[in-house]
Amino acid sequence: MTSELYPWFCQLDQLLWQQQSYWRLAPMHHRQLPWSDHPALAALLSQFSLADCADIDQSPALQQQHFGHFWPELWQQPQPALLQPEPVASPFWLATDIAGRKWQQIQLFAATVGQQQLPVLEWCAGKGHLGRLLAHQFGCAVHSVEWQADLCQQGEQSAKRLQLPQSFSQRDVLQQDCRDLFQPAQQVLALHACGDLHRAALTQASSAGCQQVHLLPCCYHLQQAEQYQPLSAAARSSRLQLHKAELKLAVQGHATGGARISRLRQTEVWWRRAYQLWRQDLTADASYQPLPSVGKHWFSGAFIDFAQWAAAEHQLQLPAGQDGACYLQQAEQLLLLQRRIELVQHLFRRPLELWLVLDRALYLAEQGYQVQLRQLCDAAITPRNLLISGWRDS
Repeated sequence: MTSELYPWFCQLDQLLWQQQSYWRLAPMHHRQLPWSDHPALAALLSQFSLADCADIDQSPALQQQHFGHFWPELWQQPQPALLQPEPVASPFWLATDIAGRKWQQIQLFAATVGQQQLPVLEWCAGKGHLGRLLAHQFGCAVHSVEWQADLCQQGEQSAKRLQLPQSFSQRDVLQQDCRDLFQPAQQVLALHACGDLHRAALTQASSAGCQQVHLLPCCYHLQQAEQYQPLSAAARSSRLQLHKAELKLAVQGHATGGARISRLRQTEVWWRRAYQLWRQDLTADASYQPLPSVGKHWFSGAFIDFAQWAAAEHQLQLPAGQDGACYLQQAEQLLLLQRRIELVQHLFRRPLELWLVLDRALYLAEQGYQVQLRQLCDAAITPRNLLISGWRDS
């Protein structure tokens, strides 16, 4: 598959460059649709309610049904092959304290990369759940790297109790020298390491000549630099010049928490926006003022309770006897506009994610690896399902 990576990247690069006016924007900052030169698109979007937007945004079939004739090239792009391997069977006690969907991801990843010949380096391991499954199932030696000392300690205790060949190193992999952890005869694994963390695994593993590298990247925007730093020669020559904030698009809009959680997320965005309108009227300050994250239970009650908490965070007092209903009404219209704009923007989130992942895959190829890019599983198990696999001859 390595030979297919470069033309695939170039197709995506051209698509994203030509259509950037539809995805390189901040929807919540707009007070009207930004595409005045596209009346047919505006007419279509005007038909959608908030519920319609939520349904379409989560359904590739509905996206294609409504928008396929506007951008047919989006659905003509090649897609990585879907693996969906048979999960590694394991005793129930290995999955203690692991959420069901996370354990599914671990089992599928282990089934894809599991082998007995090479020692394993598990990058950003947490408690080492993946490494523990591999050590138990395949008998391979596993070294798990994690920056939180308490997670390393818990992982070591579990491995010792189960008499597994798994050891731990406590390292801040972005600040400390980790070259001693990498060996040529080694399999390097990173399951959902974020941003700079998986980039560090990629560059250091290839520099050490590790025999196999398998990454399932996540959270591309979690990087220290404000400007995206391409890895491959192809991405370095691109005209896109991405900023950190733009990288968030690749991971936006995918909800896997069920209908109730999706509804609470929607309410949270609505209420936060209504409160900001109220605050602006009180202070004559139109700038956006952030609020801390709060538990979802806040959004099952009354808006006025949330607004009073938010005002206290900003050292404000809300007028007595008001419930903020007028601000809720204004915010609902603004939120509907935002969601309609996001419907279009989100059509390009997967192409952008593929662009970012292909940058990583091409970098590995440039370092002398044979490379495959595949989908580990269905997006319902995890939307971050793109698996980069690189290997060198022993």
